[in-house]
Amino acid sequence: MKVLLINGSPRAKGCTYTALCEVAKELEKENIETEIFHIGSKPIRGCTACGGCYSKSPGRCVFDDDPVNIALEKAEQADGFVFGAPVHYAAASGGMTAFLDRLFYAGDCFKYKPGAAVVSCRRAGSTAALDQLNKYFTISCMPVVSSQYWNMVHGNTPEEVMQDTEGMQTMRQLGRNMAWLLKCIKAGKAAGVKEPEEEPRVWTNFIR
Repeated sequence: MKVLLINGSPRAKGCTYTALCEVAKELEKENIETEIFHIGSKPIRGCTACGGCYSKSPGRCVFDDDPVNIALEKAEQADGFVFGAPVHYAAASGGMTAFLDRLFYAGDCFKYKPGAAVVSCRRAGSTAALDQLNKYFTISCMPVVSSQYWNMVHGNTPEEVMQDTEGMQTMRQLGRNMAWLLKCIKAGKAAGVKEPEEEPRVWTNFIR
């Protein structure tokens, strides 16, 4: 089993990375492979709603000049996900938001795979950013992995994040909870438990 951890900070080894590493350590203790993927600091374009990921390149974004399609290739091989982002103006960073919009719109490999969000902030705005990230999971039929507190750490530097003892403990518990759920899913599949039956999708517009 493998968990892909996405670092949505422009800083490769900053506060968000510090939190993700704490989660990854616990997963590895449970013999679950991990990979931390950094989206980088270069501009990431937003989704233009062109529909090309359905008509021209199914499962991939038509824009192939940033990390989105690379991440999609890795996502197909992953069994679970942790998406980490710094808090900018009480929301996930702009680069991470653009990245996730296109990743989830183009990708068809997230359904029924556990997902968790982690946010890092200096002081406030964390719960709003966490709510934002969790919505990607709840529209994609993904089990949401929680911890003993909201999945967040506080600090302005990696060293300060390490001093957030409650936040780091929350990260460790998140890793253990993710490992437990992945093992439960694996055991269920081995026992013959099938994925939920789905109805044909209904789209409702509210203007008549």
